[in-house]
Amino acid sequence: MTNPVEHIDTPEQLPLIFQDEHLVVINKPSGLLVHRSPIDRHETRFAVQLLRDQIGQHVYPVHRLDKPTSGLLVFALNADIARAMSDKFNDKDIQKNYLAMCRGYMPSQRLDYPLSVKLDRIADKHRQQDKAPQSAITNFTTLATCELPYPVDRYPVARYSLVLCQPETGRKHQIRRHLKHAGHPIIGDAKHGKSVHNRFFAEHFSANHLLLSAVGLDFSHPVTGEPLSLRCPAAAKFIHAVTQINWQEPHWKKALDPVWLAN
Repeated sequence: MTNPVEHIDTPEQLPLIFQDEHLVVINKPSGLLVHRSPIDRHETRFAVQLLRDQIGQHVYPVHRLDKPTSGLLVFALNADIARAMSDKFNDKDIQKNYLAMCRGYMPSQRLDYPLSVKLDRIADKHRQQDKAPQSAITNFTTLATCELPYPVDRYPVARYSLVLCQPETGRKHQIRRHLKHAGHPIIGDAKHGKSVHNRFFAEHFSANHLLLSAVGLDFSHPVTGEPLSLRCPAAAKFIHAVTQINWQEPHWKKALDPVWLAN
């Protein structure tokens, strides 16, 4: 089941990946909040508001993407569909695929590491502050590795990995926190990354943002039951940085084509 929608690439138009009478899926740009937040009071543009104005009807976000993360973001067009889609995300009925670039040679692995609930003192001031760590599982597949002849941090060379991340659970900042825990933080992650590598990529590859993109979603349609396999490319700045690097694997470029992702 596919409803291709023309890509509209203007500052005020969000790229539509899929749309029918029940759902609309966009390619969220990096730096755009999904909705208003007390943490970012200065922000005036939000995906919910922009999409509502763009398609001329109310929309319901059914999951989140962090502000610096680009990629696939699903909205329902009525409250019943929103509940059904939220249940799919909560019940792990959706295959989520992210592309990330991280420090070091990241081994492919299934990481099962519970994460404590990260509460913000402003946004979450009324929530319970002492919750036990929650189950968090992410599957990582290393797609390509590189070694750059630059001394970064305390090492004579700099090594990086291009990684497919497939979270089974949906904890806050889960991929970012899991890669930090593994010792391979994402490049450009101001909160969970390493500043020396972030600066290196900003100076050498003009990459001054989080190198994490949600590139694939697979789920059954909440009304028809038909399978949906949605894909979008990584952010343009992500691709710009990655394509400047001499990766060791000969077929690394396929990772930038979201069609290659297995269903």
